[in-house]
This record gives sequence, structure tokens and C-alpha cells, in this order.
Amino acid sequence: MLIDTHLHLDEDSNISNIISKAKSVGVDYLIVSGTNTLDNTFNDKISKEYNNVFISCGFHPEFCSSISDQDFELLENIIKSNPKVVAIGEIGLDYHYGSDNKKEQIVLFKKCLDLASKYNLPVVIHTRDAFLDTYNILKEYDLRGVIHCFSGSLEVAKQYISLGYYLGIGGVVTFNNSKLKDVIREIGVDNVVFETDSPYLSPYRGMVNEPSNIRYICKFLADYLDMDENSLAEITSSNAKSLFDLNV
Repeated sequence: MLIDTHLHLDEDSNISNIISKAKSVGVDYLIVSGTNTLDNTFNDKISKEYNNVFISCGFHPEFCSSISDQDFELLENIIKSNPKVVAIGEIGLDYHYGSDNKKEQIVLFKKCLDLASKYNLPVVIHTRDAFLDTYNILKEYDLRGVIHCFSGSLEVAKQYISLGYYLGIGGVVTFNNSKLKDVIREIGVDNVVFETDSPYLSPYRGMVNEPSNIRYICKFLADYLDMDENSLAEITSSNAKSLFDLNV
């Protein structure tokens, strides 16, 4: 069994086909991530239509200037009414294109972390060119979660793990210029969950990504670490079930 712990779907996705294709290759469960109110509402709906779909709900930092109190009210309503909400996310900080709105991002981030604390949910963290602020803010909270699309150094990995966070590993690990596989060799797969971030970051550059591609990520890493592929799938799936409290 494999679990895709982070992907994105929308109304233009052929959802039934994506889910059935994933299941046919052993990717049995999916956690669809929200970035704004439109996402959160749509994901809430599809999680009720498919037994193997769970959701994380939150507000991506790119929307920090447009999220209102009403958006948070709608988010809380989803959390309270849908038991398939397994995390708050994706949330975090992104300074890649500049930090002019840094204060707004931080306010939104902390508000989302407060919500996770209120409902005792793990968090899915988006952090890009913002390690120090992200790390220092997470230290203020007693939360568990995953660093989505992790691609940092060994030292950064150790610092997140020390706070009790897993590393979300996706297609980037297969890229020729990625050193991520060496980081994983050092920190160990007990600290890893798999994700695709589909339709982005395909393990095959230039192709649209989808949850079924988790199997390629697992095979690549198993070969590199000289592990049995089924054992790696079992370990990472167990990590995901523990983190997101998945009774599957």
C-alpha cells in the first residue's frame, strides 16, 4: 500500500480516472490539499464522494492579502462537519518572489497554526526561501506535521525533525541534480512520507503529475537506498497513517 499525502485536484481534473488509476497500482489513499476557500470547499465535496480520499484544508501564503474572517468561518465549518479533514494545510511562508508582504504572511500563518492547535490537527507546511522564520514560528507551537515538498539540506532536515515533523518527499528526489536522496540516506525513512504535489513536480520532467506516480518515487528511493520496495512503501505509509491518524 502507498499513500499520496499531498496532491491537488480541481473541477477540470478527471477525478474518477485519477483515483482509479492510482488504486490500480497500489496507491490506495489520497490526501488532497487546499490552498484557498475554493479549494477547501471543492475538496470537502469530493472527500464525501470517494471513500479513499481525505483532505487537508488551509490557506497558502500567496493568498495572505485576500483571506477574510468569513474564509476562516467557512474553513472551521468544514473542519467541524467533515471527519475526513486530517490536517490544516497547506499553510506557511513563501519569500521566493520577495518578502514585501512578509508581515501579512506571518499573520495568516499563525492564525492557521492557532486553528490547528484548537482542533488538535497536524499541519502541512509550505516553506520556500523562508526557513528561519518558518522554523522559529513552528517552535512556538506544540504541533506535529509535515514539511511539504522538502528539498533542503541535511542540517535543515534535522532541525525540522527535531520539532517532530516529517519530510514530504516527492518527484524532486528523482531529479539528477537533487541531493535529497543523500539527505534521506542520512536521516532515515522513518522520518519520511511520500507525496506527489500533483499535477506539479512530476518525477518525469515535462509531464503532468498524478498520484499513481508515487510508485516511481518509491521505487527510485528503494533502489538508491538498497531497500525492498514493499518495505519502503509499508514504512512511509505507516508514517502517514500515524501522522494523519488514518484508520485505514
